[in-house]
Amino acid sequence: MTIWNTKKLAVLIVATSFTMALSACDPEVGSPDWCTQLKEKPKGDWTANEATDFAKNCVL
Repeated sequence: MTIWNTKKLAVLIVATSFTMALSACDPEVGSPDWCTQLKEKPKGDWTANEATDFAKNCVL
């Protein structure tokens, strides 16, 4: 491998690790922790999917 390919591979590994670490921080959709987190979030910032999931899992 050349130095250029090694650097690209290292950047890819770091970026993938960072993304995986961030995605692991969110609670599972529909869990009590997720419902609490969404209740604290301003309703204007909710996405359509979040509103639908909230209605399905936290209200009913």
